[in-house]
Amino acid sequence: MRHRSAVVVSIAVIGALSLSACGSRGEKNSGNGGDSASTTVVIGVDAPLTGDLSALGLGIRNSVDLAIKKANETNEVPGVKFEIKALDDTGKPAPGQQNATQLVGDSKVLGVVGPLNSSVAQSMQQIFDDKNLVEVSPANTGVALSQGEKWASGEKKRPFKSYFRTATTDAVQGPFAAQFLYNDAKKTKVFLIDDQKTYGAGLAGTFKGEFTKLGGTLVGEEHVNPDDRDFAAIATKVKSSGAEAVYYGGEYPAAGPLSLQLKEAGATIPLMGGDGIQSGDFIKLNPKSQGDYATAVGLPVESLDTAKKFIADYKTAGYKDAYETYGGYSYDSAWAVIQGVKAVKASGKPLTREAVRDAVQNVSFDGVTGKVSFDEFGDTTNKQLTVYTVKDGKWAVEKSGTFKG
Repeated sequence: MRHRSAVVVSIAVIGALSLSACGSRGEKNSGNGGDSASTTVVIGVDAPLTGDLSALGLGIRNSVDLAIKKANETNEVPGVKFEIKALDDTGKPAPGQQNATQLVGDSKVLGVVGPLNSSVAQSMQQIFDDKNLVEVSPANTGVALSQGEKWASGEKKRPFKSYFRTATTDAVQGPFAAQFLYNDAKKTKVFLIDDQKTYGAGLAGTFKGEFTKLGGTLVGEEHVNPDDRDFAAIATKVKSSGAEAVYYGGEYPAAGPLSLQLKEAGATIPLMGGDGIQSGDFIKLNPKSQGDYATAVGLPVESLDTAKKFIADYKTAGYKDAYETYGGYSYDSAWAVIQGVKAVKASGKPLTREAVRDAVQNVSFDGVTGKVSFDEFGDTTNKQLTVYTVKDGKWAVEKSGTFKG
């Protein structure tokens, strides 16, 4: 996201050294295979833990927490004890920037999982990169974060060596949605709306490019603000436009009311969006959401054999919040940092932020969401996506596949 730009959704993993039992800062370790002392590595989480997007953010935090607990229980990295440090960005850039400063200021932080929103990531990347602090987002989909501002023209350049993500980008997600609406749902006339944020505008832009390329027609375009909840004027425009569907670039707090007001105004057509609306809260906000669509990065976690243990462990852990859209990707993001720490420890090199950052570039493992590895831009090598539709009050899988550009 944004990321869900989505959406989006952020978490940070951080580590620091405590000296061994013979040192002045040795820490007793109660859970690492009997070692008398351990290094404490903090995994920082940055995500919206309060506010409109908290359903996604809490799922991110809990999933990272679960990964840390499992790493400690199984002694995944001998001599290392992992801890979590979760900070709330409320889904906004300014708090995210403050959180980034706080995280780099903590010497025990060796990595970051998050954020949810691409716009928040923009405010954090430079701060992390200046201190070689690895950042792995489970939700960011804004393409420029990893491939530079000129990526659309074919000039791809990685801005920050410390930035990674387990979610695929809007360069894939937007066109995948366009292909579905045009080829599968047979919708040739679409009204395009976005919330002007990094995630929403970027997603709408890539959707527009592919949809018109296929032969589809945009019968109208509008921009809203993320905090808007009154869409009466837009609903009237959509109804009179002859649109067969609405594509919305943004997140569920606005998408839910927008879809509801469209249908109440007589525009009984589906609204489609990206992973930023694929939340149970979208349905709660919109009792008339039946038939609406959303794309999400990767394959549905519930259908993956690799995710069965994660789902069972999450339930057993007793978290009161659902793992939501980004739970599996958050667990894998945390595990990527854990594996980076493990590789550095195994090499015998000093456990520094720079060493962990470089090690994460080369991690490769079978995660909750499938094979986890990163390309030269720090992007996930997993390019699969899923289209969901609302059926009987729940998100149901409509189609899964790989975008064919």
